[in-house]
Amino acid sequence: MAVTAALVNDLRKMTGCGMMDCKKALTESNGDMDKAVDYLREKGIAKAAKKADRIASEGLIMSYIHGTRIGVLLEFNTETDFAAKNAEVQELAHDIAMHIAAINPKYVRREEVPEEEVEHEREVLKTQTMNEGKPEAIAEKIVNGRIDKFYKEICLLEQPFVKNPDITVGQLVTEKIAKVGENMNVRRFVRFECGEGLEKREDNFADEVASML
Repeated sequence: MAVTAALVNDLRKMTGCGMMDCKKALTESNGDMDKAVDYLREKGIAKAAKKADRIASEGLIMSYIHGTRIGVLLEFNTETDFAAKNAEVQELAHDIAMHIAAINPKYVRREEVPEEEVEHEREVLKTQTMNEGKPEAIAEKIVNGRIDKFYKEICLLEQPFVKNPDITVGQLVTEKIAKVGENMNVRRFVRFECGEGLEKREDNFADEVASML
């Protein structure tokens, strides 16, 4: 059975789980709604979704330095200070900071992407699609699909986790919520890269070494 957007939306309303989790559950269950609900329950995702509305105002600041050139500061929120001190939660925050260092997302979630940036990308993709000779009747669907891919490239929670690309960073957090038993989330981050934004020298390395001798 085909997994349609309507089915995904119905499952989301029924369980409160995220769209990506619902889509995966329906895909794994061949479109069977009851089996999809069971899948979400077995994975602990449905349980985690119920905790998502609870306020997570405690947490920790995690730092990660890669070599001497890239650094990340991450604010990871939990409901209680007790959870913030949990070794598994700290490991999760460390892994997410490492992911940020490696993949360099621009935003935490798609709701943070400025509308003007999305519209600019949409116009570029629309022109690109028309230049490819796609029929206008399906061009909009193609653009919407590419916009979705655009979000997945720049939003932390939608990116494939660097240590396990089979799940997203958001799914990784959801799994930990189900295991720990309280809500938690990535609030914000900042990534530093040495020399970023500065004009780079174009000197030939061999010439530079020779000039030092």
